Amino acid sequence: MEETYIDSLDPEKLLQCPYDKNHQIRACRFPYHLIKCRKNHPDVANKLATCPFNARHQVPRAEISHHISSCDDKSCIEQDVVNQTRNLGQETLAESTWQCPPCDEDWDKDLWEQTSTPFVWGTANYCGNNTPASNIVMEPKSNLASGMRVPKSLPYVLPWKNNGNAQ
Repeated sequence: MEETYIDSLDPEKLLQCPYDKNHQIRACRFPYHLIKCRKNHPDVANKLATCPFNARHQVPRAEISHHISSCDDKSCIEQDVVNQTRNLGQETLAESTWQCPPCDEDWDKDLWEQTSTPFVWGTANYCGNNTPASNIVMEPKSNLASGMRVPKSLPYVLPWKNNGNAQ
């Protein structure tokens, strides 16, 4: 039985397309082929049903109930459901022992203890008088082309917010 299971997982195994019996597809490409062939053969697709346990199983609609009761993949799914419910029951019994780590940060206290002046863009002395960086003057860089400058103030009415009113 184990040889059959391994053989069914072989990616190079050739599988027959349910839509066109002349198509022999490698198992690793089979799901992609099914989608493509289903679109190319809508008349055959209407006569087939998809197995709820394995989408690769395309079965005639009249035989789907028999296939569902005897599908090999059904046992795998059922076993997963059983294992999941067992694990769920065990997880509810085990209580978490995790505790929040102690925190010694106090952001409000840090704000009051801060001695340096706040950063203000464009000012020459933003580091405070007693720091070595106080002599450094950072000028704002512009990505504009040479000869262009950023306006110092905005117009009272922005042209794109004019709402069609002519001035």
